[in-house]
Amino acid sequence: MDTSRGFLVALALVLLALSIAFVLPYLQFFLLAVLLAYVLGPVQRRLQPRIGEQVAAVLLVLGTTVVVLVPLFVVGRVVVSEGLSIVRQVRRGEITLTRAEDQIRQLTGVEVDLGGTLRTVVRDGGTDAFGGLLGAFGVVTHLLLGSGITVFLLYYFLKDGPAFMGWLRRTIPLQDRVQDELYAEIDAIMWAVLAGHVLIAVIQGGLAGLGLAVVGIPNALFWTAVMVVLSLLPLVGSFLVWGPAVLFLGLSEQPVPALFLLVWGTIVVGVSDDYLRPIVVDRYAQVSPAVIVLGLIGGISVIGLMGIFFGPVVIGTLRATLDVFRRESPLHPGR
Repeated sequence: MDTSRGFLVALALVLLALSIAFVLPYLQFFLLAVLLAYVLGPVQRRLQPRIGEQVAAVLLVLGTTVVVLVPLFVVGRVVVSEGLSIVRQVRRGEITLTRAEDQIRQLTGVEVDLGGTLRTVVRDGGTDAFGGLLGAFGVVTHLLLGSGITVFLLYYFLKDGPAFMGWLRRTIPLQDRVQDELYAEIDAIMWAVLAGHVLIAVIQGGLAGLGLAVVGIPNALFWTAVMVVLSLLPLVGSFLVWGPAVLFLGLSEQPVPALFLLVWGTIVVGVSDDYLRPIVVDRYAQVSPAVIVLGLIGGISVIGLMGIFFGPVVIGTLRATLDVFRRESPLHPGR
């Protein structure tokens, strides 16, 4: 490598590091813009021959702001408010489990202090947990500024997306055929995660939340948001919330609501996971549940809320890259 090429590589690495540092404070909003641009890209390509790329991008951005961003902002505020309200009520002793404790003592003869355990958990971990949640959403000013960044980036991602992909193809040192194969694999994984797991998780969590609201469980919207996230985990999912709710209703001498929630969760919510998820996933790509779980947990830990979407995609893309490398490697001809 000659001196000029070495200098250019070093300069590119320094500028890349600085660019990443600039993006990190608003990484969630940047990734949200990328996600929305990916989903809306096919619509943009259909509209721009008819009305022009700028008008198409503006209409899609306005529609997304009204349909997605504003409701997401409102729901996020309500969920955080309800969550913090639950923490405050538990810490003040306003939420007790006395009836459930009495039922357990009558059935088993064992004295339990569920309320004390709950207060301990909230005192030790609740504040930190919700502090992290608030950090993910940010203060109001951060949210508003971040939302503006998302809208701004989304417009240019939609408008200049084809030009960017053309530049990427010319820059990456891979043959067009190899790039086509790699992009096709990534596209299949992305849609499998979005449609086969995230969409199904929203449906499953929403149905379970509807059941909680019908039987009168307080703060149903907060628990719905929790169940949407839990529904991304195979096997357990939203049962970790509505299952204890059934037990609580039963111990609180509310057999009819408990039976309704049990039937609703087992049949209606269960069908969405056992039947709808495989149908949608098989349509796009075979993504192992291990990839989803590892990507989900690791993604949230590393990049925050948007790790729900991008964590599994990163790990799935690694597999796709290795598959393409194996097929193109001279050590494995024809495989």
